Amino acid sequence: MPMARFYADEDFDCPVVDKLRRLGHDVVTVQEAGRRSDPDTAVLAYATSQQRAVLTHNRRHFIRLHGQTASHAGIVVCTRVPDAAALAQRIHQAVTARTSLDNQLLRVNRPRKP
Repeated sequence: MPMARFYADEDFDCPVVDKLRRLGHDVVTVQEAGRRSDPDTAVLAYATSQQRAVLTHNRRHFIRLHGQTASHAGIVVCTRVPDAAALAQRIHQAVTARTSLDNQLLRVNRPRKP
């Protein structure tokens, strides 16, 4: 898959956004779009209208929305971790391994401890 187009929700970590941009992904944040305080349904609707996959740490709500929404440009739910570079790399690997994010729910979790 070519580099992804993402829409990072309000609580998504900015350092991860910066690292994803350095990896070549097109990321717009809720703040940059001037859409702070949108409810999750509006975040997903806006992302879909812009053909962007949602990036979020809000796993529970967006997993539920994935099941309730007929069509979207993708949802990437991530475990919050302190290492922004490692999370960005895991997101990068997960999305580039796919041909499309359309209607997909990707779970990017912290690695299991050995």
